[in-house]
Amino acid sequence: MIQDIGNHQFDRSYSRQKATAQDIALCYRAGKVLLRREEASYALPRFGDFPAQWRPDGEAACHVFALDGVGCFTAHTEMSEEDLPDTSWEYVSMRSLRAVRPMEVAFAAVTGEQLRRWYECRAYCGRCGAKTEHSRTERAIVCPACGLTEYPKICPAVIVAVRDGERLLATRYANRPYNGWALIAGFVEIGETLEDTVHREVMEEVGLRVKNLRYYKNQPWAFTDAMLVGFYCELDGEADVTLDRNELCEGVWLRRDEIVPRENDISLTAEMMERFRLGME
Repeated sequence: MIQDIGNHQFDRSYSRQKATAQDIALCYRAGKVLLRREEASYALPRFGDFPAQWRPDGEAACHVFALDGVGCFTAHTEMSEEDLPDTSWEYVSMRSLRAVRPMEVAFAAVTGEQLRRWYECRAYCGRCGAKTEHSRTERAIVCPACGLTEYPKICPAVIVAVRDGERLLATRYANRPYNGWALIAGFVEIGETLEDTVHREVMEEVGLRVKNLRYYKNQPWAFTDAMLVGFYCELDGEADVTLDRNELCEGVWLRRDEIVPRENDISLTAEMMERFRLGME
């Protein structure tokens, strides 16, 4: 999965340090992140890599985390796609990060974007409208006028693999760019437990009851500011699917041999489906 970065060290410690030429510059433009291509893989550009006229301002850059002891900063460069000095530079879309390797580059790029979005959306206080400031002691936004303190947005959500013996329920989203097979998924609502969310989402999206819920694994999913929590469960009763057409365009029961393996997929959904296909669940 995208957070599985091997022996690389991802340090979330908060810091107000300033960027140097050796630090990593995470620059975003129109839903894309600027990376350096190295043959079949990618690298995160450092401030010193940029041509002088396009170099981001290290003083204005925001430290977000460290990777293998190197500071990573969200930063701004005026260098557009038309200004790229050579083919080793590339603006990569957030969606395309699913295929970027090595994994630590993809993980850093999407996590940096999650924090950049959060800082941008909290530039003004949601309670009194005053301009906010970065906390001096922790990763938080503070309103100097009314004292409101806000922390990065993390939305809990469930991924649900519903099985009926040797069959797994697979769905396709309605009106979304991704049209491959998926599992039931949904965000936790106010006052709900994770288990309540599983029962509600399965009933709402496919009209089925489930039992014997079993927690599998969780995954930070920066694309939607989410913390995904995976569950396996069993069908409880009739297997007839009634789709919520606003959410899904298809819902079918697939045998293990009907599930197509996904190569290089970084999602919890893909891992859970693959485990079922292989007979591990």
